[in-house]
Amino acid sequence: MHDTLLLCLGLLLVICLLVVLSQRLRLPYPVLLVLGGLAVGFLPGLPPLSISPELIFLIFLPPLLYEAAWFTSWKDFWRWRRLISVLAFGLVLLTSGAVALVSQAFIPGFTLALGFLLGGIVSPPDALAASSVMRNMALPRRFTAVLEGESLVNDASSLIVFRFAPAAVLSGAFQWQQAAGSFLLVTLLGVAVGLAVAAVFYAIHRWLPTTPSIHTALTLVTPYLLYVGAEAVHASGVMAVVSGGLLLSYHSPRIFTPANRQQSLHTWATVGFVLNGAVFMLIGLELPVIVAGLEGYSMGQALGYGALITAVVVLTRVLFTVAASPFSHFISRFIEVSDANPGWRGPLILGFTGMRGVVSLAAALSVPLLGPGGQAFPHRNLILFITFVVILLTLVGQSLLLPLLIRWIGVEDRDGHRPEAEQQSAIRHHLARTALRRLRRHYPEQVRANVLVGSLYKKLEKDLRLNRQRLHLEHDDGIEAEVAEFHRINAELLGAQRRELQLLRRREEFDDELIRRQEVQLDLEEEKLALLRAAEQADAAEA
Repeated sequence: MHDTLLLCLGLLLVICLLVVLSQRLRLPYPVLLVLGGLAVGFLPGLPPLSISPELIFLIFLPPLLYEAAWFTSWKDFWRWRRLISVLAFGLVLLTSGAVALVSQAFIPGFTLALGFLLGGIVSPPDALAASSVMRNMALPRRFTAVLEGESLVNDASSLIVFRFAPAAVLSGAFQWQQAAGSFLLVTLLGVAVGLAVAAVFYAIHRWLPTTPSIHTALTLVTPYLLYVGAEAVHASGVMAVVSGGLLLSYHSPRIFTPANRQQSLHTWATVGFVLNGAVFMLIGLELPVIVAGLEGYSMGQALGYGALITAVVVLTRVLFTVAASPFSHFISRFIEVSDANPGWRGPLILGFTGMRGVVSLAAALSVPLLGPGGQAFPHRNLILFITFVVILLTLVGQSLLLPLLIRWIGVEDRDGHRPEAEQQSAIRHHLARTALRRLRRHYPEQVRANVLVGSLYKKLEKDLRLNRQRLHLEHDDGIEAEVAEFHRINAELLGAQRRELQLLRRREEFDDELIRRQEVQLDLEEEKLALLRAAEQADAAEA
């Protein structure tokens, strides 16, 4: 027990150090975590780590999906719904079919059903890896929106395919009509269960007298109940978590107080960091166990099969996304589409973001050891090894090549969005103007007679003038020096206030609790300044 605890704590420390190193090296952190897991897995004296698929599906998958659904923009999801649906369902089925045909043709002993099983395992891309790679790149918002939306649905479609494929392998027959009907039923029932459970939590969050800590604990419980509830009625737990998360996220301004929201965001940021880091580390740690079970094949043969399947899944996605461009142009004559002429650069980059991840590994580990008659499941160890090779080559290879591809072909923002810093200034401008308008209409006497209300009025007027000036400056060419000076002075003032606060902490006349509250206010001001600086840096990178 103590050894297990020490191992977990050691892995968490390694995860933190590798993420810090990835920031210094400007590399996507999933790459270093997987490679770090590989290195740790082959350390002498370390016991082999066998990952239970139930651990992935029940412990890791629900909160990771819920976090992704919570931070997904419903507006972007709805705008790109057709493309997301085609990628999440059509491309998954097409990739599964392509892998099935190639596997049957080139891997000895592989039947079409066995190839389709392998295709269902390796078909869903891992958007976490792609988004972490794209986070530091100057790419239009549409890429992240499509990837996030696709990741919410493609796991469900691939896992539903995986649900029927093992039975087809063992029985030698695959009934397409039954599988299609079950696919639709499982998906719709999962959505229904997700919405029903989310409605219960909506009522709890909105009408029960809870504290921020209770609210945060409920958000941690919600994804597990969504997933378990759907799986209990043989529905898609993935679709339940996605639909429930989207519903609660959309209504979060109505059901969460500011204190609840702040505490939940900070808690989920930590939980998401630990879980994401752990799953990528586990991918690397699993390799020694997979290699040890690889019997009947030489390492060269197995690597060759893995490279072949990797080429199939990458080329299928790239060709599909590039071919979708002329189709979008054609279909725009009959229906409204988000982008009638996407060109070839954007679809090519979108096609090259198909990194595979932990869902594929968990699905491969879920392949049964034995069939109903007690016979060994055919080629199970080879399926595991091929899956690992696909994950490793796409995750590491594409992550390192994607920045080079983006710099080589270049991508323009076809959506015409305003720069982030300008949007933030405009939002603050609208909010200050709304508050001033309300004070003038409803509280004119209080503005004149009440000193505090009058001070608030003057502060809002000052904020309005500052935002007007900022919006004017953001259209000038020589703004960089003024903005840099503004940030430098603002940061210096916050630092002086923090030092003064530390001096006040030593004086008996001031309560520590009040000092901590003021520290929170300074933290919020510093966070706002950091967000503003990050938005300006992103705008500069896009320019």
